[in-house]
Amino acid sequence: MTLVARLRELLESGDRAVLFTVVEGEGLGSKVLVIEGGDTVGEGVPAAALEQFDELVRRGRNGIVQADGAKVFAEWYGPPPRLLVYGAVDTAEALAQAAKLLGWTAIVADARATFLTPERIPSADQLIAKWPEDAIVEVAPDHQTAIVVLTHDDKFDEPALIAALDTEAFYIGALGSRRNQERRRERLLEAGVTEEQLARISGPCGLDIGADTQAETALSILGEILAVRAQRPGGPLREAKQRIHAEVA
Repeated sequence: MTLVARLRELLESGDRAVLFTVVEGEGLGSKVLVIEGGDTVGEGVPAAALEQFDELVRRGRNGIVQADGAKVFAEWYGPPPRLLVYGAVDTAEALAQAAKLLGWTAIVADARATFLTPERIPSADQLIAKWPEDAIVEVAPDHQTAIVVLTHDDKFDEPALIAALDTEAFYIGALGSRRNQERRRERLLEAGVTEEQLARISGPCGLDIGADTQAETALSILGEILAVRAQRPGGPLREAKQRIHAEVA
């Protein structure tokens, strides 16, 4: 199968892949398409560039790779990232609406079907009326999924976070005051969650921007999610030492 035909298949299958193209140095113009799962099409790209596939596919962005004296453009292919919100509270709609503006897929879940309605959360692509463990199993979060828990109720929060920690989700956030976060932390430790696992939970989630309203809270949380995905600290750009744009287009 030709590289172009395989790329066309990607659009239909939703598989993730990285297309490596040598843009400077030996092998100029050579292309190799690497599909998540092991399939490879093409030749002529330095092996040192292809070895960076796992990191590149998880970052979900285009970029430039330097390998064996060559400059290689790594072009990311795949479906949009997903945001799973557990808890059909007002902030859930604000988060779903903001995620849609980013082009992401927004999923909201809650065991309380009374609150989980299209009228209350019209921006969600999918509503799942299930308990946390079952909802997370249905979504099957991967390395392009962010999870935010909003419920403020131990019987939902704790199983949701424990189940989330068993996934590859690149971000796990929990809303709540610092006092509640500390109490939840102790309960999770008692439930067998390790300190290393707890370090994956961002709580209170969001960036410190003085958020007050539901929309501002959603902006704060999504700002942190984007920073984590781009491996950035999320501080003021004037203090940043990296390029302003995360990747080279």
